[in-house]
Amino acid sequence: MSPENQDNSRPAPEELQELLVDDPAVPAEPKPEADRHNAKGLDFLYDIPLQVSVEVGRCKILLKDLVKMSEGYVIELDKLAGEPLDLYVNSKLIARGEAVMVGKKFGIRLTDVVSTVNRIENLG
Repeated sequence: MSPENQDNSRPAPEELQELLVDDPAVPAEPKPEADRHNAKGLDFLYDIPLQVSVEVGRCKILLKDLVKMSEGYVIELDKLAGEPLDLYVNSKLIARGEAVMVGKKFGIRLTDVVSTVNRIENLG
């Protein structure tokens, strides 16, 4: 780690990029399609659980309104019907998409994914 980052636990973006680039000194082996996008040396991270959430919308309410809530109470959100839902992983925006039915459950079909570079820069 560079000296300016020693007191910061987050690595610099160029250090993260180095981890994602294959080592040119090692001869390349043919990889399955799914593995071509995997980052070299980061396999140990794949089993870390992540919190995934989908946000339909937001609003601010007063405490007195929160106390009055009961079944049937309607909360108006800041998004219009038909606008994309936001997909967050560990409270970081990762993608946007539309609600779909998967059997009897809801799902999200991704329509816009944040670029890999932006996702790496927003870690931590």
